[in-house]
Amino acid sequence: MPGTVLLLAASPVGKSCLVDAASVLPVLAAVPPAVLSGTDTANVVELADPLEPQAVLTRLRAVAATPGPLTVFVAGQLALDRRQHLPHLALARTTPATVRYTALPWQWIREEFRLRTPGSTTLFLDLHADAETWGWLRTHALDSGRNNAVYGRIAPPPSRRKVAVPAYMKTIATILRSGHRPAEPDLHQQAFGRLGSDAYGDIVLTAPSVPVAAPGRVPPGRGVAGGWPGARVQGGASAQGSAPAGAVSVAPVGPVQSAVPAQGVVSVPGGASVQVGGPAQGVAPTQELVPAHGVAPAQQGAPAQESPRTQDVPPVPRFAPARQVVPGRSSGAESVDPHAYIAAAVQNGRHQDAEVVAAAHGEAAARDHGAASEQALHWAEVRADLAMFAGDPVRSCRIWLTVAEARLGAGQAVDAGPVETAVDRAHHQWAQVRDVEQVRQLGIVLAGLRMRVPGRRQGALENVQTQLRKLQMQG
Repeated sequence: MPGTVLLLAASPVGKSCLVDAASVLPVLAAVPPAVLSGTDTANVVELADPLEPQAVLTRLRAVAATPGPLTVFVAGQLALDRRQHLPHLALARTTPATVRYTALPWQWIREEFRLRTPGSTTLFLDLHADAETWGWLRTHALDSGRNNAVYGRIAPPPSRRKVAVPAYMKTIATILRSGHRPAEPDLHQQAFGRLGSDAYGDIVLTAPSVPVAAPGRVPPGRGVAGGWPGARVQGGASAQGSAPAGAVSVAPVGPVQSAVPAQGVVSVPGGASVQVGGPAQGVAPTQELVPAHGVAPAQQGAPAQESPRTQDVPPVPRFAPARQVVPGRSSGAESVDPHAYIAAAVQNGRHQDAEVVAAAHGEAAARDHGAASEQALHWAEVRADLAMFAGDPVRSCRIWLTVAEARLGAGQAVDAGPVETAVDRAHHQWAQVRDVEQVRQLGIVLAGLRMRVPGRRQGALENVQTQLRKLQMQG
């Protein structure tokens, strides 16, 4: 099956620039597409210093909809918006004061890939953080999605009057230019081995893929699983001798031990990572790794804090292909990951099957936790996405409008990320509706929401009002 590759390099223009992200694109472009993807053939989409977050979002949605393996290479810098203090990928027009409106929210990357088949998406990241974001990363993880393999690094701000280079990504490209593509964990480790002392102090992102193979992908090699004794894993679990069920804690090994001697990262599913201090903080040296057999394999469990997505919900049909053990079940019986089943059903064109499963889980979540609970709203959002994939923008728009109203009714702020996302997606789907009466009915509701939730894109409310006026003039 053909693969897809997205090359995204973005950094601000002017004094806000920390890294010359676009300098890596010529090196990556010199690598044959099949080698970049790890498939027999591949299509490459390139974005160099994009200006608008919506333009990037359009490309993300396009590559997320491709059925084969997807490999994403991102070079750039991270910044926090001043209102919600959430990480964004800075774009060409981004300044510290305009992050919220001119940068790409990192959660958009996670959200666009959430319905892809587990194991089919790999991200290679070479990111630099500004001073504020670097401080935020000491207590927060960069969440890139629970089903994605994530490799790379986040570097601290460079010294003043210096623009850094995406050295990790250039090293990845240099290795691949040989025409040989090592298994992804090995490629990651080789890159850090070549960086040497240049990687000192970096946050290392290492989250291997979940064990559902993507068709057409070159089989990955065996990575090394381990963790520092006493290291704290996100959620408060200890990596001493074991990890939370389902979490594979990966520590740098081999050459990386000398590259980052004073700190490391314990990774958890979804690309999240926790920075770990050096021996002065009571953490054992990196060479004292927990043996791989002491870490619970990802396919044998889930994070210690049970996800509402798989908790106490009916099983999906027995012919669903992907299976995993769901924790918290006293019977210990094997259950089915509904997200894996839904993703496979969508890719096979079985949209009704996917909708039935999502609706069943949504009803169970509403019954157990309440209709306005995060568990129930999550499944409503899944159903809205499924309607979009099925080519039903009316139903998708209607569900997103309902989700937005529910979140606002629950007291969430009008500028909260989930609220804005729901309204923005309702707006996007409304623009795809062709039936005049449906456009009018949904547009009236959307206009009311836009008055409360204007969103980050200027002119959104005016766009709805203009369209409604045109319909009124047409009678």
